[in-house]
Amino acid sequence: MVTATNATGNATIDKINNSRNSLANNEQTFLKLLTTQLKNQDPLSPTDTTQMTSQITQMTGVEQQLVTNDLLTALVGMNTSGGISEGVNLMGKQVTAETDKSVLKSGEATWSYTQSRAGTGVKIEVLDKFDKVIATVLPDDMSSGDHTFKWDGKSADGTKQPDGGEYTIKVTATDAQGTNITTTAKGRIDGVVTKVTNESGVNMVWIGETKVPLDSVIGVTNATTTTT
Repeated sequence: MVTATNATGNATIDKINNSRNSLANNEQTFLKLLTTQLKNQDPLSPTDTTQMTSQITQMTGVEQQLVTNDLLTALVGMNTSGGISEGVNLMGKQVTAETDKSVLKSGEATWSYTQSRAGTGVKIEVLDKFDKVIATVLPDDMSSGDHTFKWDGKSADGTKQPDGGEYTIKVTATDAQGTNITTTAKGRIDGVVTKVTNESGVNMVWIGETKVPLDSVIGVTNATTTTT
C-alpha cells in the first residue's frame, strides 16, 4: 500500500488498490474454473484449443492490468501534494522535522512527550539505532500533560556519546496501582536537506544521514552560509 499526503491522493490510491484486489480475485476465480474445466472435460470431445488459447490470453490481460495498477499507484504516490518535486525544493534548506528520532548535537538531544494523566513512577529509556537501551532516566516531574526531556549524551556507564547519532526514547509511566499510563513521545531533527528519495510511494527527505517523511517537516529556513 502507498501512503499519500492528502485526502485526494488517499482516495485515488484506495480506488486503485480496490481495483487491484478485485482483478486478483477474478484471476484466481478464472484459474479455478479453467482447472475444473480441464479436469471434467469429455475425453471424446476435449476442450477446443482455440477456446483455451483465448482463455489464457484473457488471463494474461488480467495480469497486465495488475502490473499497470501497481505502476499507477507508484506514480500517484510520487505526484500527490507534497510530492517529490516539493521535496527537491527543500534541497539545501535548513529544516526542522518532527519525528520519533532525535540526533545528538552539541552534546544534547531533545524530545517532547505527553503523559495522559499523573503517575507515581516514570522511566525514560534512551535507545540507539539498534534499539539498545543505553541510558535510563527517572524524571522528578510525573504530572500529566506535555514535558520536555533533554539528554546529555551520556550512557549508563558515563561514556559520552559522539555527536551525530540517532536516538529514540521509550517513556513508561505507571500509577499507584502499577497500571500503565498512556504516553506519546516525539523528537525533533534540525539540519540541511541533502537528498530526496521516494521509497514505496513515500517521499523522504534526508537531513544529514537521517531520513524522515516529507510531511514530517514542520519548519523551513534558508541555510546559513559562511563567507571568507
